[in-house]
Amino acid sequence: MGSYSGYSEGAGAGEVEPMPGYVDLISRASVTMWDAWTDCSSCGLELSKQTLLDNAYITCMEIALFFFCAFLWTQMRRGLTEILFKPLAQWCRMLPKDAANMPESAWKLVFYTMSWSYSTHLLFFSTYSFFHDPPSVFYNWKSGMPVPTDIAIAYLIQGSFYGHSIYATVYMDAWRKDSAVMVVHHIITLALIIFSYAFRYHNIGILVLFLHDINDIQLEFTKLNIYLKSRGGGYHLLNDVLSNMGSISFSITWFWFRLYWFPLKVLYATCVSSLQSVPNIPFYFFFNGLLLALLLMNIYWFLFIVVFVVKVLQMKEVNDVREYEDEDGDSTAAADLLRDPKVLKNDDNDDAGHCHSTQRKHVQNGITKEKHL
Repeated sequence: MGSYSGYSEGAGAGEVEPMPGYVDLISRASVTMWDAWTDCSSCGLELSKQTLLDNAYITCMEIALFFFCAFLWTQMRRGLTEILFKPLAQWCRMLPKDAANMPESAWKLVFYTMSWSYSTHLLFFSTYSFFHDPPSVFYNWKSGMPVPTDIAIAYLIQGSFYGHSIYATVYMDAWRKDSAVMVVHHIITLALIIFSYAFRYHNIGILVLFLHDINDIQLEFTKLNIYLKSRGGGYHLLNDVLSNMGSISFSITWFWFRLYWFPLKVLYATCVSSLQSVPNIPFYFFFNGLLLALLLMNIYWFLFIVVFVVKVLQMKEVNDVREYEDEDGDSTAAADLLRDPKVLKNDDNDDAGHCHSTQRKHVQNGITKEKHL
């Protein structure tokens, strides 16, 4: 199961503690949280207000930078969509539905690749050892301690992007079955980013972002190749192979990063190790509640992945199962077209009687589209 350098009760700093399993995590976290709850006899609204005033540190300049960068992300996406992504979709002769969805996936792929690369640099190519030693995120924690510049930059990038994403999900992205959950996810993520920065839990925040962004890269990469495999009125094997490889990689890493490493590294550190390093750590239940909610949403989306895998095993079309279905007839015709690209070619050579019966139209990906000779 692997191991990480942990700080156990009674152990000296630097001693190695085996990485816990799920049973150990649940048992130790539940006992620790229950003990913390029973010991908190003075907990309440008044204490929360005072704790917030005493331990939350964020300046007006940082708030102004957050809103400015969130606005900047929105304008940058609109600019790239009009200048690059839409012309690229037209140049590739994508199907109308794919051309409409392509800019969203391309934008997210660009951002998450950049943000995950930066998080990877911080965790593996700098002096930080948070990934290999999760409990170290709380070593030497002090209220109002300075945030290292490189981590502060990561927080500004990620926080402002999720501020932009709340707006983008409602007003810019295609609406899907899980869009409402996505909005809640962005709100929770933004709350975690803002409060973890203000309370100086920035070390654990970098680890959380690293464990989540990689799946977004694979998701958008897979979707782009799905859009590209039926472009220009033909079938492209390379993009089909890449989409299948991306789907498999996405499914595996979702479980490994979000359902294995995230609870066993992050939740164990925040639920158990945090109280060992800082016995009176502020807003203990608030932050762990948000992280548990994030875990529940990861499990919720994993159900979509299971449905997706079942569809692949049944040899159905690889597609985003979160999308709303088109009419049955259109969906069936689209599946037939993608399974056999010759359908499109043969359709162009049909006789006049057949063309009259179909009114010179055919269905592609659930959209009735005029045929062009």
